[in-house]
Amino acid sequence: MNRRSFISSGASGVFGAGVLSQIPSSLLASEYFKTVKIPIGFQSFVLRKEIDAQPAETLQKMAKLGYEHVEMCSPAGYAPWNFPSLTKYSGAELKKLVNDAGLGCYSAHFTWDELEKNLDERIDFAHQMGLKHMVCSGGLNGKTLDELKQQCETLNTIGEKISKAGLVAGYHNHNGEFEQKKNGHPDYDIILEELDPAKVKMQFQVAAIQVGYKAADYFRKHPGRFISAHLQDYSKNNKNTQVVLGQNGLVNWKDFFEAAKVGGLQWVYVEMESDPGTLEGSVNYLKNL
Repeated sequence: MNRRSFISSGASGVFGAGVLSQIPSSLLASEYFKTVKIPIGFQSFVLRKEIDAQPAETLQKMAKLGYEHVEMCSPAGYAPWNFPSLTKYSGAELKKLVNDAGLGCYSAHFTWDELEKNLDERIDFAHQMGLKHMVCSGGLNGKTLDELKQQCETLNTIGEKISKAGLVAGYHNHNGEFEQKKNGHPDYDIILEELDPAKVKMQFQVAAIQVGYKAADYFRKHPGRFISAHLQDYSKNNKNTQVVLGQNGLVNWKDFFEAAKVGGLQWVYVEMESDPGTLEGSVNYLKNL
């Protein structure tokens, strides 16, 4: 008998009605036993073609699969290559489109160029959308240590202005920040040193497991630095093949979510880019973990 059925077995044994009546209802709820206690979302870039062609229908489909929220990409920054049809919407209109589909949207990706060149406009767009997080989708890729440090200082300045506007700035890594090194240290470690945590938080892309770096290790080493994560997993037999979360992959998800409490994660986004067919199985796994 598992713990949940044991506790809910009523008057049998030592857990009679009198004892159960003294246990807070929150402890008896199924959510108490779930590993994943933060909202589960998906990253819109995975379905960029589908969202561009049929935004409302695609978002509704994802809500029906069990996703609670979506992390959008700034249409102005990603067009004309991605999401060009969404550029006709104001931030408020895009928010309504997402909400009408049954989803929330608290974070969006913005390109380095638009944050550097059009920050005031992008902050206004974020306010219209009701965002909490503005995540820079890359750009800390300096070839020399000095160049990387200068880029980090630029992002600190951007992050300070975003913070003063009542929002939280974030930075999203790719594998390159781990593969590229300076003086024997991964760029990501240098970035963590150079970025001011009061101005820029981190969004961890779990794909870094492909090159040997575990999100859980960084969450524990840098408490409170992380606001969200992109979730991917890869076959133990082929680290280049994405698999449904929880199906013989490289990531220990129970450990990930335990460490996430230390890291500070508020939201997670499933991002199975090479195989969108894994989105349904992945949300089912997380909801039952």
